Amino acid sequence: MPRPYPKEFRDDVVRVARNREDGVTIEQIAADFGIHPVTLSKWMRQADVDDGAKPGLSRTESVELRELRRRTRLLEQENEVLRRAAAYLSQANLPKRVYPLVNELAADGIPVAVTYRVLKLARQPYYRWLANPVPDAEYLEAHRANAPFDAHRDDPEFGYRYLVEEARDAGQAMAERTAWRICSDNRWWSAFGKRKRGKNGKAGPPVHDDLVGRIFTAPTPNALWLADITEHHTGEGKLYLCAIKDVFSNRIVGYSIDSRMKSRLATQALANAAARRGDVVSCVVHSDRGSQFRSRKFVLALSRNDMVGSMGRVGAAGDNAAMESFFSLLQKNVRDRQRWNTREELRIAIVTWIERTYHQRRRQVGLGRRDASSQYARET
Repeated sequence: MPRPYPKEFRDDVVRVARNREDGVTIEQIAADFGIHPVTLSKWMRQADVDDGAKPGLSRTESVELRELRRRTRLLEQENEVLRRAAAYLSQANLPKRVYPLVNELAADGIPVAVTYRVLKLARQPYYRWLANPVPDAEYLEAHRANAPFDAHRDDPEFGYRYLVEEARDAGQAMAERTAWRICSDNRWWSAFGKRKRGKNGKAGPPVHDDLVGRIFTAPTPNALWLADITEHHTGEGKLYLCAIKDVFSNRIVGYSIDSRMKSRLATQALANAAARRGDVVSCVVHSDRGSQFRSRKFVLALSRNDMVGSMGRVGAAGDNAAMESFFSLLQKNVRDRQRWNTREELRIAIVTWIERTYHQRRRQVGLGRRDASSQYARET
């Protein structure tokens, strides 16, 4: 089954198709973006339905309908759990053990998560009962983790040193290093606010080492990606672009455009790239030390896709020179060509230049005077 295109990519293609110049056909737009013309026609019809120009079921209504069906199915499952639990626990002369009931409900198609949520059961004890006896080390580790967890739940403003003392009072003595490791693995952070960095402050510490060392080459696709963020001015305000480039083909494998430079801009670009490329396990994603790439959301996004992070030094543009070169081309070919009154106009121009000119027509020295589409054909 083919991978679905990211929503932001579909919206950008529809924008370009709607604002196409005279003489440009739908088939040409579809070819520039590497999709089938029928697919583009479907996207445009769905966009017309979403905008109210044509009758039909919009995406929002479809999502709401699926959500209502999901909730109905979930309520039916929860009612079945309560009915079966009441009948099971009302039987006389039987041990009141709930875990066998969880197995029976699971065999009938009711998820275990629904059952222990309705019956307010703990997940870990159930799976310990279901599986073989755990090793003594893991058993001791679980008990050690319970004490800091209870203390952190009651007083989330304290750090791991305070949790050590609380765990010792609860009968689970441990070293500070052990408590730090348990808190770090479970992401139990102190709730104390950190002082924000001002304009003249120093950049935050890197969350990854520099694995690239200014060597911008890759033997295979999806081995090394470069990521960075640039800003452009319009009459409505700034427009930010986060782009991700595959070093092997110099192709922009994912991007996200927004009016605000938040961590979501970087995570959405990474999600779009992963959705379009598929097998990205062990891919190195190199960036600068921007707060968006050091954010917890971006680090978790890398972990979810089994990717490896890499970061350059502060104020060293050469550590990400290949990406800076792409942004320089973008500025010369798009941003500096005219004054942009709206963000929408600039967004369409950026997307069109990336997908049509940079990918399809521009011959690059690093690829042996071939365009990025030729190298992309070698990848696939």
